[in-house]
Amino acid sequence: MSTTSNLIVSSPHVKYTDDYIFSEYEYNETLVTKKDNEIVAKPYKTSLSIRTGRKIGKVGVMLVGWGGNNGSTFTAAVLANKHQLTWNTKNGQMDSNWLGSITQASTVRLGIDEKGQDVFVTMSKLLPMVHPDDLAIDGWDISPMNLADAMVRAKVIDYDLQQKLRKEMATMRPRPAIYDPDFIAANQADRAVNLIKGTRYEQYLQIRADIKDFRDKNKLDRVIVLWTANTERFCEVTKGVHDTSENLERALRQNNLEISPSTIFALAAIDEGCCYINGSPQNTIVDGVVERAEKMGVFVAGDDFKSGQTKLKSVLVEFLVSAGLKPVSIVSYNHLGNNDGKNLSAPRQFRSKEISKSNVVDDMVASNSELYAPGEKPDHVVVIKYVPYVGDSKRAMDEYTSEILLHGTNTLVVHNTCEDSLLAVPLILDLVVLTDLFCRLSFRKNDTEEWSPMHGVLSALGYLLKAPLVPRGAPVDHALAVQRAALADLLRAALALPPAHRMRLEHKIPFLMSDLRSGVMFESSPPTKRQKLAQENGDK
Repeated sequence: MSTTSNLIVSSPHVKYTDDYIFSEYEYNETLVTKKDNEIVAKPYKTSLSIRTGRKIGKVGVMLVGWGGNNGSTFTAAVLANKHQLTWNTKNGQMDSNWLGSITQASTVRLGIDEKGQDVFVTMSKLLPMVHPDDLAIDGWDISPMNLADAMVRAKVIDYDLQQKLRKEMATMRPRPAIYDPDFIAANQADRAVNLIKGTRYEQYLQIRADIKDFRDKNKLDRVIVLWTANTERFCEVTKGVHDTSENLERALRQNNLEISPSTIFALAAIDEGCCYINGSPQNTIVDGVVERAEKMGVFVAGDDFKSGQTKLKSVLVEFLVSAGLKPVSIVSYNHLGNNDGKNLSAPRQFRSKEISKSNVVDDMVASNSELYAPGEKPDHVVVIKYVPYVGDSKRAMDEYTSEILLHGTNTLVVHNTCEDSLLAVPLILDLVVLTDLFCRLSFRKNDTEEWSPMHGVLSALGYLLKAPLVPRGAPVDHALAVQRAALADLLRAALALPPAHRMRLEHKIPFLMSDLRSGVMFESSPPTKRQKLAQENGDK
């Protein structure tokens, strides 16, 4: 299975073959040293080769928590789009779409046309990406309810669309999952009747068997496992237990009580050669998990889907700080009535979510030493309440107070009402689509070296995650614009295109303005059909 893009890069630094796109890319950075009061900046550049696999193969996703709001809504969205369903509401006929997905519904600036106007392409057209219609779906849940009934229980999908999906989704039933009442709230016990029994190691073996069964039955080339189940409490990370792959496996076999269900799923996925994505804020991906993923040559990513409220917080704080205003107080209040809200009403599970939400402004604050002294941060309070009546329609209210000129204050108050699962599901899709793409991306410095993947912690997915994991010692970017630019520029690099910028010098400097308007800038003619064919065949 493969997809093709009508985008052709005409460059001596790009070569197309049947199997790969080869890019010769020059990476640039600025190295800064400080000595006393002197700051020295030195340009740095290095060359590297990037190889992107063009043949996608058949991709499957297994959701932990398949029968929950996110899992049932994701399945419904994939099927509705695949079958191009329409349905009626009080507002008229509705069409299926992937609004909210950056791969399917957002664009990336490619460059300028002959008139100097911006040219944009859908992100999924930049490089070969799996089409959502082609995804195979399976998963686990502590509730045995079939996906059609789970969709009804979730109260997210319009009634008329539910009826059109019911027959197909009724045949889908989650595999038994792990339930540990020490890690999720006690109020989930009534759902927990579809369970994998036995010790932690026996549960791990069963999950591996489930993954293998799904892969074999569907003849899949790649399986991605994604946690969208209840938020767990933080596990007590202990040296000698969680710090190495070997210690983690020993603790698993010894049935150590601080090996969480999510960690068991992560280990089973990794050992089956699958990437693992943690969509909740618990500390699943400990050092031992990362070490194991790197040994197996797969990726892990997390934590917690970044939905509307957190994106808005990143944008506003980034705007305030970059404008020279000083946020001093950020208060975030949420209430929701779905099962996620019910689970989060328990103190230990709420604490996991509170940690992930509270850290999203740290790097933006640290970026401006004119505003903040070392270690200084705004007051940041997060409140989440469970209100059953509102269901999946989450209410979020945020207050941002900033110091302005001569210690005056400015306060912004934002109210946001959103369908929680309808915001999360496009993120799940993007995480799967981009993880599969990055599995087909490899790098090397020169022709004498072996191709190697990115680091096992897939930090390139940070735009989609609230508390993005990064390799140990690496900086964490939370600013939304920075995260998205980094993602888009990585995709551009795979096509030997430089990072996008908005200097627009061809509209500011007279001789460049003349080159654009006279056509000199475009004098190098685009490749002929014969040249395109030669590129695709890998000829030089």
